[in-house]
Amino acid sequence: MKVRELLIQAEKRLAVAEIPNARNEARWIFEAAFECGREYTVFHAEEESDSAKAKLFCDMIERRAEGTPVQYVIGEWDFYGETFKVGDGVLIPRPETEMLVDFALDYLREKNNPVVFDLCAGSGCIGLTVAKKRPDAKVFLLEKSDQAFGYLKKNRELLGCENAKIINGDLFAGFRSFGIPEPDLILSNPPYIESDEIPLLQKEVLREPSMALDGGKDGYDFYRALALDWLPFCKGAIAVECGENQTETIEKLFSSECSRVYSENDFNGIGRMVVGAERFN
Repeated sequence: MKVRELLIQAEKRLAVAEIPNARNEARWIFEAAFECGREYTVFHAEEESDSAKAKLFCDMIERRAEGTPVQYVIGEWDFYGETFKVGDGVLIPRPETEMLVDFALDYLREKNNPVVFDLCAGSGCIGLTVAKKRPDAKVFLLEKSDQAFGYLKKNRELLGCENAKIINGDLFAGFRSFGIPEPDLILSNPPYIESDEIPLLQKEVLREPSMALDGGKDGYDFYRALALDWLPFCKGAIAVECGENQTETIEKLFSSECSRVYSENDFNGIGRMVVGAERFN
């Protein structure tokens, strides 16, 4: 089958499965299966496709049509100009999370050799990006899930971040459990969805690990742990991602340790990041 015909067939399959953005997703999956760039589908549209790669492509399209997130189908996703390996068992990097990296790079601008924590690190997209951009920093990434930790190891190797130390451990064990230095900055995108809300999520989101989504009965379990067991040992600031309508509660949690606490909206106008700075001594 010709490349053009293969893409048309794939787009139709995704459209029938009610996949939004079917045309672009078909192309993204094609590029992953054929290990090519976008220009290939333009300049080779009328050529016969490689049969083995075509079969792989069709299998990948079928996985997507059945509800597997396109990021898992492709096996990687871009974040802040870097590419991260992802798959079953690890949270997919999202554009709004780049706010944490923006904050970190700005906050650390005048600090030399900073110590940075990425707690609930998942794929490592936050902490490893900071480590890549700031090779003088020492970045510690903590992740409990064994599956996610596997991707964290792959991504550290992929990005070549020798200044990043990864730890397979539980945030709820607290700072004192890990024998690591006090940080200048804590970053975290913890689970923040209320437990009862998990079954109501979109089907693609439900393919992501519940461990990375479930924030407890009220959605604040991890923020309370951060405020009680981590923030008191921080020499500088903390910045966390959160869900809609959660900023006020998290600000109150951080205000017992920080004199300056504020939130920022994402590109959709939703309160998405809470910052606690200027620690009380």
